[in-house]
Amino acid sequence: QVQLVESGGGLVQAGGSLRLSCAASGRTITLSAMGWFRQAPGTEREFVAAISWDGRSTVTADSVKGRLTITRDNDKKTVYLEMNSLKPEDSAVYFCARGGSGYSGRERSEYDYWGQGTQVTVSS
Repeated sequence: QVQLVESGGGLVQAGGSLRLSCAASGRTITLSAMGWFRQAPGTEREFVAAISWDGRSTVTADSVKGRLTITRDNDKKTVYLEMNSLKPEDSAVYFCARGGSGYSGRERSEYDYWGQGTQVTVSS
């Protein structure tokens, strides 16, 4: 079992910044890819970013490229999502998830454990 707990969400004005954290416990995530997804009301959960097990490879959705950055600290078993230049359309519940061994991509089916999510609201 893997437990994932997101934190760092909140209310921010457009153009502002937030840093989300995803702390893992239970079985190690050190050798697993990790990802961030988001879901706004009435929409499908969508891919945001993913990072390889060693942090050397990342993939980011075009809609957030250059503004949102995924990183990880395996010693702390924590994955981060640095969010800059936020827009109202970034408002959603953000979820972290554990991917497969090594690398994972954009599909939800590639991820097996999910956190409960943290709300991000960007006001205009």
